[in-house]
Amino acid sequence: MIKTIILIGGPMKGTRFRPLSLELPKPLFPVAGYPIIHHHIEACSKVPHMKEVILIGFYQPNDALNKFISNVQQEFKIQVRYLQEYTALGTAGGLYHFRDQILAGKPDSFFVMNSDVCGDFPLKEMLSFTVQKGGGSHCTVLGTEATRQQSLNYGCIVENKNTHEVLHYVEKPETYISTTINCGVYLFSPDIFCTLEKIFKKNQEDNYNYQAGNGWCSGCDPNMQMKETIRLEQDIFVPMAGSGKLYVYHTDRFWSQIKTSGAAIYANRHYLALYQNWHKERLARNGELKPQIIGDVYIHPTADVHPTAVLGPNVSVGKHAVIGEGARVRESIVLEGAVLQDHCCVLYSVIGWNVTIGMWTRVEGTPNDPNPNKPFAKVDVKDTFSPDGKLNPSITVIGSNVQVPSEVILLNAMVLPDKSLAGSCKNQIIL
Repeated sequence: MIKTIILIGGPMKGTRFRPLSLELPKPLFPVAGYPIIHHHIEACSKVPHMKEVILIGFYQPNDALNKFISNVQQEFKIQVRYLQEYTALGTAGGLYHFRDQILAGKPDSFFVMNSDVCGDFPLKEMLSFTVQKGGGSHCTVLGTEATRQQSLNYGCIVENKNTHEVLHYVEKPETYISTTINCGVYLFSPDIFCTLEKIFKKNQEDNYNYQAGNGWCSGCDPNMQMKETIRLEQDIFVPMAGSGKLYVYHTDRFWSQIKTSGAAIYANRHYLALYQNWHKERLARNGELKPQIIGDVYIHPTADVHPTAVLGPNVSVGKHAVIGEGARVRESIVLEGAVLQDHCCVLYSVIGWNVTIGMWTRVEGTPNDPNPNKPFAKVDVKDTFSPDGKLNPSITVIGSNVQVPSEVILLNAMVLPDKSLAGSCKNQIIL
């Protein structure tokens, strides 16, 4: 039996994804027509003997999350549960806190996946790789290649090229270590909890010694929380490297982080391309009284798209969206309830829930694609502002319930929810 744990974080996370994460937990944001973690669960459902998917995070239970869990259980015929942390416990603290639920039924192994990554997840291949290693290793890490400079932003892995044992691990090093990076997808054997227990007890002991050393009754904060946060990367992988219990499985398939809305546009493109292999029925087709489709496009069945509109490549249109006569949409995500009026043009943008774009209006952003001239290049997470205080060019993001008038231009803009714009906006954040 196998289980999967998906770490979904909480409302204090995903700040770089705002304003989109203001309306909906980031893991539920739709990419290629489906929530980000829907793609995770779909990949899990294809693994033999997968019995349960557990979501761990510190979001308050809400209607959107409950509805999502109900829907995926019905679609994939797999048990899905949400376990809420009482506070942020780190990437491994939640695993240890809920160890009894994870180990219920005595799984042979379990996957752990970060919710802010996307890709063509090779879970079955990771499982076969681990079995070939004897299955006794604590962990197999999914790894991929990055450029030398970009590797500094990830966990870097030094391996034995023959056995793929991880010899050295550094999280976001200051200098170059390796171009093999951690993808945020892991396969653990149950005995990893022995290691987690040792880390947890050491943290408790260190915290107790700190309190005692400072004199509990002479200035220590009686409300100070015990140190229960455990980090997979720094607390587990760093000391485990070189012990013969940590391995890396390489993938050359599509993989990316989704830290920003620009990365969501990039992920949207690649998930749509994957539909060509797995879900052609999700892709729109050209035909009589249908809009012109260029490349890969997803249109929800409830959306209303005028036959004279031109969509694509790489466009997703959500529930009950309306796209008017002569509209042009490319490399964009149009969310539920949005209205694109006649002859508007939307390029490299995310149009939020229930937004209205006026007639003949142009909404355009700047793509943040990896450098095609650099092999293994990933999406860069750029700062919002340049050193001189100017807004860096990026995709245009329009928050929910925004009204954009006719015959204006929005270029490289970010608009927070519930705004009514009076005119054009270029290189600005509208608060």
